[in-house]
Amino acid sequence: MLFPRSLSRIPCAALAVWALHAAVSAQALPPEVDAALARAKVPRDAVSFLVTDAQGGAAPRLAHRSTSPMNPASTMKLVTTIAALDLLGPAYTWTTPVYLDGTVQNGVLNGSLFIKGQGDPKLVMERLWLLMRRVQGMGIKTIAGDIVLDRSALEVPEPNPAKFDGEPLRPYNVAPDAMLLNFKSVVMTFTPDRSANLAYVQYDPPLAGVSLPSTVALNTTAPECGDYRGALKADFSDPLRIRFGGNYPAACGEKIWPVAYADPKAYAARTVQGLWENMGGRVLGSVRTGSVPAALLAGKPALVTQSASLAEVIRDINKYSNNVMAQQVFLTLGRVAGTTQGLPVDTVADVNLPPGSFAASRTLVQRWWKDRIGTDDAPVLDNGSGLSRQERISAQAMGRLLQATFTAPFMPELMSSLPITGVDGTLKRIKTRTSGTAHLKTGTLNGVVTLAGYVHAVSGKRYVLVAFINHPNANEARPALDALVDWAGRDQ
Repeated sequence: MLFPRSLSRIPCAALAVWALHAAVSAQALPPEVDAALARAKVPRDAVSFLVTDAQGGAAPRLAHRSTSPMNPASTMKLVTTIAALDLLGPAYTWTTPVYLDGTVQNGVLNGSLFIKGQGDPKLVMERLWLLMRRVQGMGIKTIAGDIVLDRSALEVPEPNPAKFDGEPLRPYNVAPDAMLLNFKSVVMTFTPDRSANLAYVQYDPPLAGVSLPSTVALNTTAPECGDYRGALKADFSDPLRIRFGGNYPAACGEKIWPVAYADPKAYAARTVQGLWENMGGRVLGSVRTGSVPAALLAGKPALVTQSASLAEVIRDINKYSNNVMAQQVFLTLGRVAGTTQGLPVDTVADVNLPPGSFAASRTLVQRWWKDRIGTDDAPVLDNGSGLSRQERISAQAMGRLLQATFTAPFMPELMSSLPITGVDGTLKRIKTRTSGTAHLKTGTLNGVVTLAGYVHAVSGKRYVLVAFINHPNANEARPALDALVDWAGRDQ
């Protein structure tokens, strides 16, 4: 399968240099890095490091176990976002069409309203409100039939949000969905009022049919905020009711707490109904999952809402390591191959895999990798976000990907999506001497800490840096990664 040539392969001569250097396994680690690993009690055979010129053509400055497949954690998002930039283009957008099955008279839609989800990674409450506002702008206040949510564009297995780490209410464990609304999360804002001796609680979005207490008792004696979440003694076990058995410390001031909804299958329907009613609308039928009738799909939608561009979406994915957004993009690659954006013949049809499935996306990205990066050491893919114990890639393979991207037309979009050391995103609080000089994607799992991206050195050169630590003490070895970033930046 051939892809449009926007991302060039690494030249064969450069690969030869890689192979020659990889054969020399005795290269010493920088002393400060070695010392930090020793303090953390992380052995050298549990790490993989690479520092090499971003433009290739020279032996790496450092290549320690760089050919060993490692768990990359969230640095795997680089594979997903780079593949998307290359195949879809930075200006790619997701659309969510709305169809009306009936006529509008005197503010009433005499029929049903259909919303077809197509995998938009960031259909948050504000954008859903604007969509509903546009529906009301067509003169609709009451829907006599149903609101039907079509979620068929993506084929995702029944999620178990507790499967990965036993934390089903953590927003990072939210599963992808063709109709992903507000990351399937309830955002609670706590605002203390000392005069009333209580804290007000606001919930976004409003959820139809769910009992949500508007206040909680205030603790005015606690001198510090402390663990306010623990103090609230929140109970989310009943999807129809949120309870607080404790109190809220006044010393905390205003706090925002996002929680994944306990019944993710019902979240979209409750959100749409709750927001529609909150805006003064009525629905006489139900809000349910279903399919847009073929006759409606053959016609023109009543309205279409459009997402931000892919270039903007990947800033959220990489800067803040958003797992479900990365999975939405990964699934989109399998869904749109051969059908939009002038892509080549449908790779999904070649292997009889359903579009919009993880299997289809894995197949597409593997073929893309072999065409762009090479046939050796392709990554082991799972869901494309790094929230996985199965995904694997070597530092050498990640380095080749970053080198190829450095000379690609979309390099500025990828670079601007990466956290900047000491400045923003997941690297805002990093302690290095080279603050502001490195653009690096981070990755963290239990027993895994990683970095991958670009370092701007004092000489003016750009280096690719990849660092993987897979060890139970990985978290204690973070100072070794800080030291490696500083060492890479001091090349004179």
